[in-house]
Amino acid sequence: MNAETALNSIAIAVAPNGGRRTKVDHPAIPLTPAELARTAAECLEAGAAMIHVHVRKPDGSHLLDADAYHAVIAAIEAEVGDRMIVQITSEALGLYRPAEQIAVVKAVKPEAVSLALRELVPDETYESEFAGLLSWMKRERVLPQIILYDPAEALRLADMMRRELIPWNDIPTLFVLGRYTVNQLSHPQELLPFLAANMPRFAHWSVCAFGRHEAACVAAGALLGGNVRVGFENNMSLPNGTPAQANADLVSIVRTPLSRFDIVTQTGEELRERLHRISS
Repeated sequence: MNAETALNSIAIAVAPNGGRRTKVDHPAIPLTPAELARTAAECLEAGAAMIHVHVRKPDGSHLLDADAYHAVIAAIEAEVGDRMIVQITSEALGLYRPAEQIAVVKAVKPEAVSLALRELVPDETYESEFAGLLSWMKRERVLPQIILYDPAEALRLADMMRRELIPWNDIPTLFVLGRYTVNQLSHPQELLPFLAANMPRFAHWSVCAFGRHEAACVAAGALLGGNVRVGFENNMSLPNGTPAQANADLVSIVRTPLSRFDIVTQTGEELRERLHRISS
């Protein structure tokens, strides 16, 4: 399939663990560096271009720690080289303050990091510190992705861009569907408000979703020009409700039908080049 003539060329990211679920929830959820490296290799083979990782304390609870991140990044790179982008999370999960989140990002200096707008900029008094982080990221060529949980946050981000608090002309975003719905079960129509005529346009936007309709939600996004994030962080089920055996299953179940609709999936290197063009 030719990317130049395809309907869309999109990237698949995998979020294999998140900060909450443990082996009690699924025995195959990867928590250690070795498990995350093995998962990265499996998901790369299935078609993922990026892996979004969380690290944990020995008791399995959420952690933001530079040494733990460095260990995971080294393990993944030893397994897959530079064929995948390794994106760390800065997510607080109610345990860390914005200054602590920023400090970890700077200590790790990862290739890529996700940044939840509502966590890092809970109100306007945090804008200057956030702008400083983004300026540092631009200098260090750390790839950003802004996590947006509702359309109002997209409008807020666009306003910050107009006020030149964002040091790029555009910035990659992730639209999270269904985080605050009943039972956290997402539906494809929840994407539409993010794409309404009055909403800001981002050159590189992605979709993730909760529950067994994850594949339908992200496929809808891909058909409309967006990118895809799947994985055990948000969903551990196949579309029919049966448990997925591994994160790679969730990658494959999206990639295969998209290829039938003339949508090609990018490699890690292709995604890297695309993101650096946006974030230059």
